[in-house]
Amino acid sequence: MGSKFSKIGFVLAVAGSAVGLGNAWKFPTLVGQNGGSAFVLLYLVLTLGVAFVIFLAELSIGKLSEKDPVNGYKTLAPTNKKTWSMAGFTMLGAILIVSFYSLVIGWVVKYMYFSATGNLSQTLEESEKQFTNLLLNDFLSQFICFSLIFLIVFYVVSKGVKNGIERLNVWMMPTLFILLILMLFYALSHTNGFSEALQFLFVPDFSKISGTSILEALALAFFSLSLGVGTIITYSASLPDKTNFITSTLNIILINILIGLMMGLIVFTFIFEFGANPNQAGPGLIFISLTTLFAKLGIVGYILGATFFLSLIFAGITSAISMIEPFAFYLINTFKMSRKNALILIGLIVYILGNLCILSTLSITEFKILGMSFFDVLDYISGKIIMPLGGILAAIFVGFVMKKKALEILFEPYMSGVFFKVWYFFLRFIAPLAVIIIVINAFK
Repeated sequence: MGSKFSKIGFVLAVAGSAVGLGNAWKFPTLVGQNGGSAFVLLYLVLTLGVAFVIFLAELSIGKLSEKDPVNGYKTLAPTNKKTWSMAGFTMLGAILIVSFYSLVIGWVVKYMYFSATGNLSQTLEESEKQFTNLLLNDFLSQFICFSLIFLIVFYVVSKGVKNGIERLNVWMMPTLFILLILMLFYALSHTNGFSEALQFLFVPDFSKISGTSILEALALAFFSLSLGVGTIITYSASLPDKTNFITSTLNIILINILIGLMMGLIVFTFIFEFGANPNQAGPGLIFISLTTLFAKLGIVGYILGATFFLSLIFAGITSAISMIEPFAFYLINTFKMSRKNALILIGLIVYILGNLCILSTLSITEFKILGMSFFDVLDYISGKIIMPLGGILAAIFVGFVMKKKALEILFEPYMSGVFFKVWYFFLRFIAPLAVIIIVINAFK
């Protein structure tokens, strides 16, 4: 990739990849619905027992090969090199994700505009109509906002690892953190709502933990670290020498959880303060319930809303840029393309897929595939098929195919002896089984 991350740049870049729009609704909603801190503890156990294990496997492929996912598998495979190189093409899942994900960030841009101009609706019914109208009828707004995010994301990636991806994350991730802290202080002024949010998120209720809770925590742990689509392999190829990647990975996990909980406290403080529904899941929690509350706060709410949506844009962009680099790195390595030409090709694919997603949400087109919108099809293929498959292949490859001695040498300065043996056992027998369980549950 032409240059390497700094140590802090690597942590912030991978943390930026992990911290996305899901932190604003998926993480706090799951925590609130599944026993508060009991779910957080469960999530931590599964993150360290499964996601952390596969994360280090993908990191090993990138660090030892210093290549893109396809060529990384090919280089490290002792035999069947061409066959194993196919595993690297799970990185195409990231291209599918960034196509619809950029559209969602575009929705956030539109809502930041609504907040800044005082055009948020003051009742839940009006807010729902406003959001539905954006999706079903407003092609122009979706097209403009998607195109804006598309240009920003590809411009950043065009600058490369050091001058583009790292520079953006080193600036944007601390700014996101500061914005959330400011909003958290404002939330503290709403004593009743804040205390209820604290209880909702942090008081453990183990009676709410069920088999479904375990599966949801397992899926969240896996997907929240951007596993299975080549991002970690690609970023690790530019990992600086003598970096303690164990502590770096733990810092990434900590940042991801911390930002998720901060967003949860902010969101649920206002949800409880104004009597909205805390169990509403998905984008509706943000684009319908929360926007109504911002509107009721008047000028302060509009400022707060604009700040909140700006923080979501930051979180979304840092995730989106991480999804483009794996395929770009592959095209540069394999076909000796310039970065510019590689990104033009990828950009063309993403732009076409993104606009098809917009068309599939509009009421006048009804563009469906097997009864699903094109948007939902991309989400389904990437999230329920490609990402789990990529994680399983990485675990099997590093656990059973790669030379164990190479791993021992790589890990020795940071994790040797019994800790390495435990990790290696979990990688071979526990993590793949856990991911298979996720997949089976997803198809029920």
